[in-house]
This record gives sequence, C-alpha cells and structure tokens, in this order.
Amino acid sequence: MYPLKFKPILKTLVWGGEKIAPFKEITTDQHNIGESWELSGVKGNESVVANGEFAGKTITELVHEYKGKLIGEKNYSRTGDQFPLLIKFIDAKQDLSIQVHPNDELAAARHNGSKGKTEMWYVVAADKDAHLMSGLTQEITPEEYEQRVNNHTITDVLHDYKVAPGDVFFLPAGRIHSIGSGSFIAEIQQTSDITYRIYDFGRLGLDGKPRELHTELAKAAIDYTVYPDYKTSYAKVKDQENVLVDCSYFTTSLYDMEKPVTKDLTDLDSFLVVICIAGRGSLKDSDGNEVSLHQGETVLIPAECKGVTFTPAETGMQVLTSYVR
Repeated sequence: MYPLKFKPILKTLVWGGEKIAPFKEITTDQHNIGESWELSGVKGNESVVANGEFAGKTITELVHEYKGKLIGEKNYSRTGDQFPLLIKFIDAKQDLSIQVHPNDELAAARHNGSKGKTEMWYVVAADKDAHLMSGLTQEITPEEYEQRVNNHTITDVLHDYKVAPGDVFFLPAGRIHSIGSGSFIAEIQQTSDITYRIYDFGRLGLDGKPRELHTELAKAAIDYTVYPDYKTSYAKVKDQENVLVDCSYFTTSLYDMEKPVTKDLTDLDSFLVVICIAGRGSLKDSDGNEVSLHQGETVLIPAECKGVTFTPAETGMQVLTSYVR
C-alpha cells in the first residue's frame, strides 16, 4: 500500500470561524466551518480516500480489507474495522461549550460498547486574545459542580489559559475543558463522538434554540482531581522528533524541519498519521511511494510501511505525527 490522502469532512457549527478553508487551500461556500475532520472512522462520518487506486473507498472499507497491514496487528485486535484515531482541525470564532468526555468504561456501559474519548490539542494559530480552558483550579464536589452549572459560576473554577502557536494540552477522559475564541487547533483523539455538554454560555444553536446540556451525565464522568498545571511542556529541537504526548491511546510528535528527516517504522506495528501544520514539502515511504504535502493536509502511512522520509521545501515544513502503540 501507499500513503493515503482523504477528503475533508467539513462541519458547520454555531461557533465556527473562517480560517479552515484558506488554511487547507479548499474552496467552499460554507460559513461557520468549525471543524474539518481529516481522518475519521466514526460511523456515518467515515473518511473517503482522495488519491490513487483506492480513491472513493472509505477508511472503514480499507481497514476491513487490509486489517493489520493497514493499522497494525495489535490495533486491529483491539478495534477491529474501526480506525482507532479521529483527526480534526478546529476553528473557534466563539468559545465552545464547556464539556467533558467519558472514559472507556463509562462510555461502554452507557453507549452500547463505545470507546471513551481521550484527546490532545496542538495550537496551530491563535488570535491576540485567544484562550482555552482546561482542568479545575480548586477542589469541588459533584454537588458543587451541579450548583455552579445552575448558578452560572462553573467558569470560576476552571483554568483559563491564554494560548499561542505551539502550545499543547493533553486531555484525558474526564477533564473539563473548552476551546476558546480565537484558537485554531489540531486535535488528535480516540475514535469517539461522545460529548457531554456542561455549559454553553446561554447560546442558541443554528436552529435558534438553546443547545442541550448533559449536566447529570457529565457529573459522573468528571475527574475532580486538581493538578498544578494542565499545559504540556516539551522540548522543541529542529530536524528531529519532538514527542508531545505518549499515552496508551496515541503517541504524537512534532517535526519542525529545514532538512530531510527519516523515521524508522520497522518495529512500530502501527499506522502513522502525518498532519502538515505549516509549510510544504513531500514524504516518501520505504517502497519509494512519494506524495506532496502542504499545510492543512493529512496523510496516512500504512502499518506495513518500514519507514518514511520527510523532505521540506526551502521555506521549511512542520508536521505532527501520531500512532497507536
């Protein structure tokens, strides 16, 4: 198999902005595009291949056909025909709702065996006053949580971060969070679309009605542990792999390149997702298959591939990579 590109799935949302289309070099008449699902195995939102002999096939069809050769033997034994990660770009013109996601155990019990949702954010771009919320600033009980939702003070106990390009936040299932206005983010997460909306600032949906809240469902899903900081620190070194997050659901790294870099995939037993967040260039796999790559594109390297070389253009290239170990 060869490196695969996919057609983006664009989502119009009440809080969406105007950055996604020019960032991805696509033309669309849609407004308020809040999300571009770059690679998705979510039922009803399955990504479709855009290049080569598999063009027109869904990622689910390819996983069913090629199994471990595409996603890795261990991954296939765990997730079957469902691709294990969901990759998005998110453009927040307004604050998103305050929300939380269940863990695997709770999601399976409540949602017919579904997976939970652990995720991470990489801030690609940010307006001057861009911000986001992640985690609690003080200890609260489930009862106080419910009171604060009802009396509109839940934001008083959430850590509000001013953000800049390159900031990283890891969001294990159970952590309260909200992407704030002015933030343009690459999100990598488990394949799950289960969200419990806690608070929505009194906003109306695209249908003109208040959006549903899931106060009681969220109550049992929240991790009430307080941590000193929720922002991820990492080293950023040119022309080599910089690991951002390494957890049981995904390992994500940043490459900021001015010269070619090769990654050995021989012992990985996993696909590799490559997300170009800046610049342009190309990638070539160990079989000599080469594809161009520019800002806003996402490429899937099959698990049977033994290596990949990234070659930036003269102006450089930045990519995120992610796999499941």
